[in-house]
Amino acid sequence: MKILHVISSMDPKAGGVSQGIRNLNPYIVKGDVQVEVISIDDKNEDYQLKDEFVIHKIGKGKTSFQYNPKLYVWLMQNLENYDCVVVHGIWQYHNYAVYIAIKKLKKKAKKTPKVIIMVHGMLDPYFQKAADRKMKALRNELVWRCTEKKAINAADALFFTCEEELLLARTTFKGYLPKKEINVGFGIQKPPIFEVQMKKAFEQKCPEILGKKYWLFISRIHPKKGVDVLIDAYNKMTSANHILPDLVIVGPVDSDYAQQMIEKANVNPQIHFLGMLTGNSKWGAFYGCEAYLLPSHQENFGIAIVEAMACKKPVLITKNINIWREIEAGNGGWILEEVSTDSIEKSLLVISKYTDAHLENKGKCAIETFNKTFDVEDCADIFITTLKNL
Repeated sequence: MKILHVISSMDPKAGGVSQGIRNLNPYIVKGDVQVEVISIDDKNEDYQLKDEFVIHKIGKGKTSFQYNPKLYVWLMQNLENYDCVVVHGIWQYHNYAVYIAIKKLKKKAKKTPKVIIMVHGMLDPYFQKAADRKMKALRNELVWRCTEKKAINAADALFFTCEEELLLARTTFKGYLPKKEINVGFGIQKPPIFEVQMKKAFEQKCPEILGKKYWLFISRIHPKKGVDVLIDAYNKMTSANHILPDLVIVGPVDSDYAQQMIEKANVNPQIHFLGMLTGNSKWGAFYGCEAYLLPSHQENFGIAIVEAMACKKPVLITKNINIWREIEAGNGGWILEEVSTDSIEKSLLVISKYTDAHLENKGKCAIETFNKTFDVEDCADIFITTLKNL
């Protein structure tokens, strides 16, 4: 079986979908399975990674739609060589290009591969309802009617990363009639085993934390992530003289919003912004924290959440994060009903009173949930078996 992943960009800065492909590929290339990727990236793009699979870079696209007609030409010339095409993400040209190429090949009575679309949370109703997305919601409605509805309903199957994502996708747009909806799960590779140099690397990035307990936030510093509400709740608690672990916030700080959050936190010496962490310092941050916090307004999967669980750390998340059901079922963390200062404050007060033994037990539940649900090796087996049975 020969599989082609189609994605707008494989640049790791573009988000978790490209990392998801990188996590999956090593475990699906077994026996008779071959994998390639095509992306709308500049041919000279250097991802600073050693990818051990073929990536066809078709060239940069135009506008946020990432329009590049070279993709359609390439697909028409090469699709017959593949058994399955997996489109990752919607709302951009790569999804529509696959749809029109397959349609054209069928008209010519040519061999066509099975087409699977993984929407990766992009059919979540949040994106149509959020107050700050009114213009984007209108754009999505128009694009849905013109292109996405046709592509989704024509695909052989839609793959989802979790049950909540599958259920929510049914509620967003009229005319949503996919042939098949399948929850195949999603996973990450096991983290490296803890080593002392990880702790040292993290402490070098954050010397203020030396000898202290801390809670950890790792994500983009973006309004969707609830970091502003987290800071407000934490500031309120420390102002009330509650004894708390420090709060370490990790993520890119080069945006105006991130700078606003740093200013909001400047009144509190227990909050530390570190920018991006990678390698040993990132794993040191995970392994050393008391708990991982992500009070997001919307999240489909959340790779960092699962990375924390794989490091035996319980997680505080919201019901707006689509893997909450799996985490709640495994008792691997705490689930907030809403993103508000009060709800976060109440939960953090409870967590702050946990004994070390209680936290350790909660961490054991977290890693058991990871091993049962989010280990990429198991997810890869499900992915391949499902493809072969379509």
